[in-house]
Amino acid sequence: MDNPLILIVEDEPQIAEILEAYFAREGFRTVRAGDGETALAHHRRLRPDLIVLDVRLPRRDGHEVLAELRRVDDTPVIMATALGEDLEKLAALRVGADDYIVKPFNPLEVVARARAVLRRSSGERAATRTVRLGDLEIDPVVHAARVVTEHGSMAVLDLTPTEFRILAHMARAPTRAFSRAELLDACLPADGDALERTVDSHVSKLRRKLAAAGCGELLEGVRGIGYRLQAWLR
Repeated sequence: MDNPLILIVEDEPQIAEILEAYFAREGFRTVRAGDGETALAHHRRLRPDLIVLDVRLPRRDGHEVLAELRRVDDTPVIMATALGEDLEKLAALRVGADDYIVKPFNPLEVVARARAVLRRSSGERAATRTVRLGDLEIDPVVHAARVVTEHGSMAVLDLTPTEFRILAHMARAPTRAFSRAELLDACLPADGDALERTVDSHVSKLRRKLAAAGCGELLEGVRGIGYRLQAWLR
C-alpha cells in the first residue's frame, strides 16, 4: 500500500502534531480531527486506510466513534487509552479495535503498530478476495474454484482441501514460481509429517482436474524450483 492515509483523532493539538510529524516522516499521509463528529465526517469523505483514535474526545467519545465505524466499515483502528485503564482496553477490543496503545506513548511505536495493523489487514483482505485468472475463478470465502465452460456456464472443480489451498495460494501471485518447500509450509497441515514429494502428488492431481475442466495449460512445472500458475485465457 503506497502512502496510506492516516486519520489522527486527538483533541490535544500538541500530541496530534507530534503524531502527524512522525507519520509524515515515514511516508504516510495524514489528516486530523479534534472530536468524534469531525472524525466520522472525515472518515465518510476521505476513507482513510487507518485511524488512530483517542478514547476521550469531545462530541462523541472514541468508543462511540468506533461503534459507529464498525456498523458501516472495517477500516483498521488503533485506540489510544489512558494508562492503567484496563476496562478501556477491553471495551476497545470488544467493539472492534484492531490494536490499542497506552498514553503516554512513543510516537515511533505508534507508527510501528500502524504498519503492523496495515500489513495484517491487507493480508486478511487478500485472503478473502475472489481471484480470477482467465476462465478460472477462485473464491476463498466459499472455498470453491469454478471454471467458465465452452457454453458460458460455471463448472465447480471437485478439489480436496489441500488442492484448493495450493491453487488459492499460488493464484495470489500468478506467474511467480513457488518452491515445493514453500507450498508444503503454506498449504499442508502444520502437524503432519509430509515431505516435499507429497506436494508433487497433490499438484499432479490438481493439474489433472484443471486439464479436465479445460485449463490444462494453467499449472506448469518450473525446473529446479517447483511450480507456477499462469494467467491463461481460453
